Amino acid sequence: MNAKAPITRLCRTEVDRITVRGHDLVSELMGVRTFTETFWMLLTGKLPTPQQTRLVDAVLLALMEHGLTPQAIAARMIARCEPEALQAAVAAGLLGIGSRFGGAMSATAALLTEITNSSDPQAAARDIVARFRKSRRPLPGFGHPQHRPDDPRSMRLFEIAREGAIAGRHVDAIHLLSREVDAAFGRHLTINTTGAIAAVLGDLGIPDAIMRGFAIVSRSAGLIAHLKEEEEQQVAAYLTEFAEREVRYVNDSHDAGS
Repeated sequence: MNAKAPITRLCRTEVDRITVRGHDLVSELMGVRTFTETFWMLLTGKLPTPQQTRLVDAVLLALMEHGLTPQAIAARMIARCEPEALQAAVAAGLLGIGSRFGGAMSATAALLTEITNSSDPQAAARDIVARFRKSRRPLPGFGHPQHRPDDPRSMRLFEIAREGAIAGRHVDAIHLLSREVDAAFGRHLTINTTGAIAAVLGDLGIPDAIMRGFAIVSRSAGLIAHLKEEEEQQVAAYLTEFAEREVRYVNDSHDAGS
């Protein structure tokens, strides 16, 4: 074979030692570094500053739990079908992290990159809003059915980013885009938490395509809590019984012939 053999920089396991990104797992990380710090180091190869740790931790907390979302319901439903397979139920919930619930940060980040790379950021932002309005597509990073006029999680993330001197071009870009959105729609649309996360992770240097991974890591913890609660409060059984009772069956062939 002429192809160069691949390498990994993440981890090496030996008889008496586990090395993670050059750090001894047992003596340098366990009991010394937090989960957030080690997650960041795995991604970037560098230990985070205290300011970076605080912001990344806030991002993970913001995404961890938001009630009986479709993802949580999916996880509970699968747990009802296969209660012994916790991993299957968590996986079912994680598959629901997408453009509508919890996973729009990558799509938002692509728009912010378009703005920050433009020689005329305001014109770029205005063009983005016009494109989405013309196609009648929802603009990722904006709007929320409950949090109005502003998503409190977003406001807090921006605050932490500013306090840590991390807020930069991407945070500026989403606020510029927000002003253009409000002007085009004639009313204020909240910057939702995935929009804020796209901006702060962008200023932390996280690639657009990896951002949804933060939601996957964080929401896993929330789903496990839902599954623990499901053992005591059978939400899945209640919803199944409710659907069977309230969702009306219609016989199309019978109605067509009547």
